[in-house]
Amino acid sequence: MPRLPLRSQPPLIVLPARMASSRLPGKPMADIAGKPMIAHVVERALAAHLGPVVVACCEEAVARAAARAGAKAVMTDPDLPSGSDRVWAAVQAVDPEGHHDLVINVQADLPTLDPVLIRDVLAPLADPAVDIATPVARITDPAELADPGVVKAAVALAPGQRVGPALYFSRQAIPSGDGPHYHHIGLYAFRRAALARFVTLPPGVLEQRERLEQLRALENHMRIDAVLVETVPLGVDTPADLERARALLAARPSADR
Repeated sequence: MPRLPLRSQPPLIVLPARMASSRLPGKPMADIAGKPMIAHVVERALAAHLGPVVVACCEEAVARAAARAGAKAVMTDPDLPSGSDRVWAAVQAVDPEGHHDLVINVQADLPTLDPVLIRDVLAPLADPAVDIATPVARITDPAELADPGVVKAAVALAPGQRVGPALYFSRQAIPSGDGPHYHHIGLYAFRRAALARFVTLPPGVLEQRERLEQLRALENHMRIDAVLVETVPLGVDTPADLERARALLAARPSADR
């Protein structure tokens, strides 16, 4: 088991959720196996047994569903520009004195997320020089490599190495040449100070070009390390993704939901 960073308080796990998705409006409340999607993700975050789970939301319906599932719901400004901004607003609301020095940003559209990934993402933060940690998985399907919807990470991992620096993220296949390619999973563990700095930075040149927020951190010399994991959770972005999630969760025994 990887050595976890020492800390005085457990990490805060924060799920930014909003109904105004352009491709799938209302998705936090989309029904999957008899429960709203936000409830599934809250349950998986709680199953990591790491720390308090907070949902940063803009709508009362989402707040009520999150609270019923066992999370603390925090209402945030609907005009905040990104999920990271909503996460930071929620952190300030629930922990204004700064007791929690690590924050895990879990996307609220991952109803099949393995709770082990939430624990795994902390491993790179054992190195005090790392600002942000994120998971990657090896790409085995050639179709994923060509798909711009699958974000790729250029990660310096030697054979047998599980944690290493992320040098770039792209929607294109990177790097060139022979060797493994890595699928980036949109889950982040921030040092609190790094998150506080990140949300003050203006959008970066490469961030806007690739439409990838994490490049803002790299452009500003923040260190992101990646941890290699075995599974990629299904992200629900479209009606087709939602149907896949419904099929996957309907097939599982009720005790696993």
